[in-house]
Amino acid sequence: MQIYNTLTRKKEDFIPINPGKASIYACGPTVYNLFHLGNARALCVFDVMRKYLKYKGLDVLFVQNFTDVDDRIIRLANEKGMTPLEYSESMITEYFVDARGLNVTDADIHPKVTENIDIIIDIVKVLIEKGYAYESGGDVYFSAEKFDGYGKLSRNSLEDLKEGASNRLDEEASKKRSPLDFALWKAAKPEEGTCWESPFGDGRPGWHIECSAMSRHYIANSPNHGHALQNSDINKSAIVDIHGGGADLIFPHHENEIAQSEAATGCKLANFWVHNGMLNIDNVKMSKSKNNFFLVRLAAEKFGYEPLRFMLLSAHYRSQMNYTAEVLESAVKSVERLRNCKDLLDDVKMRVKADDGTLSETAKSTVETRRKQFVEAMDDDFNTADAISALFELVREINSALAAEAHSISKADVTEYNKLFDEINDVLGLVYAEVESIPAEITELVEKRTAAKKAKDYALADSIRDEIQSKGYVIEETRQGVNIKKKVVFDG
Repeated sequence: MQIYNTLTRKKEDFIPINPGKASIYACGPTVYNLFHLGNARALCVFDVMRKYLKYKGLDVLFVQNFTDVDDRIIRLANEKGMTPLEYSESMITEYFVDARGLNVTDADIHPKVTENIDIIIDIVKVLIEKGYAYESGGDVYFSAEKFDGYGKLSRNSLEDLKEGASNRLDEEASKKRSPLDFALWKAAKPEEGTCWESPFGDGRPGWHIECSAMSRHYIANSPNHGHALQNSDINKSAIVDIHGGGADLIFPHHENEIAQSEAATGCKLANFWVHNGMLNIDNVKMSKSKNNFFLVRLAAEKFGYEPLRFMLLSAHYRSQMNYTAEVLESAVKSVERLRNCKDLLDDVKMRVKADDGTLSETAKSTVETRRKQFVEAMDDDFNTADAISALFELVREINSALAAEAHSISKADVTEYNKLFDEINDVLGLVYAEVESIPAEITELVEKRTAAKKAKDYALADSIRDEIQSKGYVIEETRQGVNIKKKVVFDG
């Protein structure tokens, strides 16, 4: 399989550092608020990458951090009369509600910054000892220009970066030797009340150093996935197979991670740098700072989590997505179509009789073709858009086979169709939520409507239908019977 590497700007064959294993470090959230749909895209994208690598037979170690202390967390905690740790823990709890709602599997390890201060201090000390960092006014800064190759991920020249940084004045400017330098350790501020002891004075870590320390500690030191940092062939060795996040992290976060990590270890941080495109609202990047974001929690209350996940995976992960009500409306209908097929398979599987297990040529050809289509799509840089197309082609062929052979289809065929549906769906994770039970009141109204139609009292049937809709449900007539569904209102 091939994966696009942001560092080289091309697709490359994925060859794991350790045969049969793969490590992924995905930059996690700063937990100062519920996360929005733009954040959710990265979560869903890396969740699918992890699941597909497992599908390919690899033993995957997936690490995603929590930044549980920063300026915003401290400010919000103080406003609420909480400690920063209390506030961030409450937000982490809420994070899991939405992440699990989106069918995102928990990481193997979710390290928190506040629980890893010692290893962060250790890497800062190494950088100072090696001459890549310096102390100034209680802070510690990384000297970007001392690292050969700074700017290689973002493809920015030192001159352009220096000019841009010079135009962005901040309160730390007077402490820096160069406008490009960035904080590894920030001196404690009395008004914040949150700090840790260190050889450089009381303070807290800078943002970028956190991930350098945690990716190294939890992956390089893993008994099953670790890799010796002293490997003399440093051009081929790396700490992590895949390191990634949203495209907005390429600079400065990931650029700075590379500089810190490689300066400290003499080893590549990651073989593959993978970044998902941004989610836009009216062609403007979704972000809390622009106040144009949709919280996953609120969107899910209205539409459900499944359509949100479907929407976020419906385009190739590297492409930009533009959110519209029409896109989400289409996602709701698409998930319904997938669920209807799955329900129909389950129903037919229960009713067909056992057979000799012989697969029909039609079923065999369908399953082989669609599995191949799915694998080829995912092997091509995790192309979920084409993978979803393969699933819908399978659904179309399943529906056709079941409609044509409803009373004669073999159990072997149904079993094989069901197996492939689950196989693909387990990777993409599109149909998974428990369906909300239909209230008895609605069921009774549907039965009354059915009786009215049998009696050819169409006026009464229409009246009952309108009453059902007024209570928030819709009914659909199918060849298999009547489906009752909760109505979704789209208002953009």
